Amino acid sequence: MTSAAQAPRLGPCADQRRNHAEVAMLQVKHLLAEKGRNIASIHPDAPVLDAIKLMAQRQIGALLVIQDGKLVGIISERDYARGIVLKGRSSATTPVAEIMQDSPITVGPEDTIDHCMRLCTNERVRYLPVIEQANTIGVVSLGDLVKAVISEQSEQIEQLQRYIAG
Repeated sequence: MTSAAQAPRLGPCADQRRNHAEVAMLQVKHLLAEKGRNIASIHPDAPVLDAIKLMAQRQIGALLVIQDGKLVGIISERDYARGIVLKGRSSATTPVAEIMQDSPITVGPEDTIDHCMRLCTNERVRYLPVIEQANTIGVVSLGDLVKAVISEQSEQIEQLQRYIAG
């Protein structure tokens, strides 16, 4: 029994639970603060070839499709492979709108990394545009999410090693 003057000691399991809760609370806004809010985008009427060139130039796997300042879709290298290559279509004459994913799944800056990982897994998507007050403010990729989780887990491991070492 602990007295009012003496706080209970928490064991390593309690520390682990607290650290896990902290990982779960890592939010999209934290990722965007680290990686920046650069948005690579293209118009839906642009030829797919322009989209592929822009992705190659920026070394990214997807572009947001923006029309009149609003998010209308997303186009990825996977869409190119399935919508152009496998169907024998011309990327120079096919507009982005014909192969893009319209109505993409989006997240907000307050959403947790855990929530985003579940969305990517359950919905089988790799890119999540970030929307705040009807404005597109960024995009997080599955790679960004995995990197954040690995970083948080590495910190947890270091903390546990320090705890064990005393």
